[in-house]
Amino acid sequence: MSAEPIIYGLIFVGVLVLVEGLYLVAFGKSISLNSRVNRRLDMLNKGGRREEVLDQLRKEMQQHMNAKSIPLYSLLAEKAQKAAIAFSPKQLIGVMAGLAIVAFMGLTIGTETEPPVRILLSIVIGVGAVYFWVSTKANKRLSMIEEQLPDAVELMVRSLRVGHPFSSAIQIVSKEVKDPLASEFGVIADESAYGRDVGEALKDMAERLDMQDLRFLAVAVTIQQQSGGNLAEILAGLAQVIRARFRLFRRVKAITAEAKWSGKFLSAFPLLALVVIQLGDPHYYDEVRDHPYFIPACFAVGIFLTVNLFVMRALTDIKV
Repeated sequence: MSAEPIIYGLIFVGVLVLVEGLYLVAFGKSISLNSRVNRRLDMLNKGGRREEVLDQLRKEMQQHMNAKSIPLYSLLAEKAQKAAIAFSPKQLIGVMAGLAIVAFMGLTIGTETEPPVRILLSIVIGVGAVYFWVSTKANKRLSMIEEQLPDAVELMVRSLRVGHPFSSAIQIVSKEVKDPLASEFGVIADESAYGRDVGEALKDMAERLDMQDLRFLAVAVTIQQQSGGNLAEILAGLAQVIRARFRLFRRVKAITAEAKWSGKFLSAFPLLALVVIQLGDPHYYDEVRDHPYFIPACFAVGIFLTVNLFVMRALTDIKV
């Protein structure tokens, strides 16, 4: 019975856990638990000057897209920016290289694969684990921001109605809500204090995070600045629209969940069946392995499985 497929999976999970551990060791719990800890205020409370904190947060937000021209790094630059990964691009590339070395050592100890194959698999595992980790953090962070945004806008509405200027309303949001949205609005509050236009700062945040609801907010604030009007009433209506869109997204997600998981299952089942067959009878395909159509058939199956994923995603990708 061949245990190599299981070893490959364990090595991938191991390097995935290792990169999370390295991140926590390097930057502390406030990075991981940013739904509970306002990182910006935590940095200020520890003695950091406002200018230094603003500079560090802006550097973390912009560094990944500035390094998009680096070969291979362009694959995860956008995801790393949305996830606000505190690792610099060079550090992240170093982590990928280190994980590839760890994976190579694990494959060398646990398997009898040929050295060229081990090297290729090690690179795939190192890069794939980091990409999966960054992508997971980006999706989680954006989901939290989407969920926090209606409450933040309503808090701004209440602040405006009691007489606070909009810049103060932004500052209140940066103190009262949780991360990750708190630190994002904290950066806008600091930039506004140093002379940057609030509408421009909101637009920049919306483009960086690629969120339509934030674009609505930026446009509403910019139009009010140029033409006037009751900003509190505008934002109150916007909060209702954002909350209704959020509920609709959740309903669409629930309705399409079955189709999405069906597509994943249909694509993963042949691969799982192949692994089970190899574990149960490693010589099952020996009689047909030398057939001239065996390799083309394998490629055809892989192409069909990949096409199935894209087709099912297109069928369930409902624009709201």
